[in-house]
Amino acid sequence: MSGSDYNLFWTETVRQLMEEGNLSEQEHDMWFRNMEFIKGSSDSITLGVPSNFFRDQVKQRYLNLLESRLHDLTGSSLTIDFEIRKNNRQAQENSAKKQIQTVKNEKSDEQAQSTERKPHRQLRMDYDFDGFVIGNNNSFAASAAQAIGTNPGGAYNPFLIYGGVGLGKTHLMQSIGNSIHYSLVDKKVVYITAETFINEFIHSIKSETQSQFKNKYRKVDVLLIDDIHDLQNKKETQEELFHTFNALYDAKKQLVFTCDRPPSELRNFTDRLKSRFERGLNVDLQPPNFETRYAILRKKLETISTSIPDEVLELIARNVTTNIRDLESSLTKMVAYADLVGKKITVEVAQQQLKGTFTSTLTANITIDRVQRVVSEYFNVTPADLKGKKRTKQVTFPRQVAMFIIREVTDYSTTEIGLEFGGRDHTTVMHACQRIEDRMKGDPTLEPTVGELIRSVKDSG
Repeated sequence: MSGSDYNLFWTETVRQLMEEGNLSEQEHDMWFRNMEFIKGSSDSITLGVPSNFFRDQVKQRYLNLLESRLHDLTGSSLTIDFEIRKNNRQAQENSAKKQIQTVKNEKSDEQAQSTERKPHRQLRMDYDFDGFVIGNNNSFAASAAQAIGTNPGGAYNPFLIYGGVGLGKTHLMQSIGNSIHYSLVDKKVVYITAETFINEFIHSIKSETQSQFKNKYRKVDVLLIDDIHDLQNKKETQEELFHTFNALYDAKKQLVFTCDRPPSELRNFTDRLKSRFERGLNVDLQPPNFETRYAILRKKLETISTSIPDEVLELIARNVTTNIRDLESSLTKMVAYADLVGKKITVEVAQQQLKGTFTSTLTANITIDRVQRVVSEYFNVTPADLKGKKRTKQVTFPRQVAMFIIREVTDYSTTEIGLEFGGRDHTTVMHACQRIEDRMKGDPTLEPTVGELIRSVKDSG
């Protein structure tokens, strides 16, 4: 067969999957529109994709389904290979930027002809894309968020942002809301925390006003829900959110969520709701690197009248490595000191005033290796035992304790933890953590032991 024949088979594969309902229009727009056929041979088809992240998502979600359908059409076992086409990715980003600029221009024209729209009562005015510093840790998430801000309900729906505390999840989510609120004036945007959603739902039951509650959230154009991990163990609220999700998704309304972990790691969550979260685009925010931390401080300083020397900003950026919130807190402390004491801020002053902050951030940078070392010493096993294949009680229990402590005191994902324990699956880590939680409820001596180990881990740095 020629290359064009393989291209036809690829096109027919996608068409059939959409026709049969195995591939929704939104999924097609999100993933398949950004792929291109490159070449075909007797044993493989090569597709161009814009990034490694994109490739991994497609392989995880659709690879088996696609290769099975190709086999049905061709009678041959064709594998699908991927080639990163960065130029395509750049073209998409440029296109998104043009769309954003077009919307901004249209917004300016509208404001010149009419009164400026009032701020959204649920959104912070300072949480916009202009104030969000983009670095290697968040560039993909920021690009996707900006695209949603110009075209809600399109390709990236639902959109879930996850990551540790203070990394900018809420800022990015509210930036989407503000962008839509000001540029697409016909769209109704609602922002709410999961905790408030829970409380309102409970109140609607008690006051017999469920219909008003449902109308409030099922008749919006954009629904932003912060901290969905707070819905764990809330079965009835999860059920309500599930139906709200379906109503909005089917109507092609935009859904955006934030969470402190990937949906797969949510505990006591219904599988069907987790699958809804995973249906769209999930992106993570990592702690910023030095360059990004420094840029964040410079950006923050633009809104403050106090002068802070560059060498002090560098000192803070090098020592506060945990998250954006801690960075801004350190800068705020320096500004307050300068205003109240009336002294010039120097490196020596900053080192003295922020000594406690610098020390606490060091304890936050706990490594998996350190936990393994402390736990193995306590239980008289070796770190190699914890990483090995032994399943004896003498090794399995310390291994589970180590995994539990790492999840408690670090931001490592269960996947990352599993890799550091002999390449174990993330579900093994989740099971281990749940096992220790359950045992602590029934064994009053275990919780103090775990607490002492956590203190030892923090003190051993």
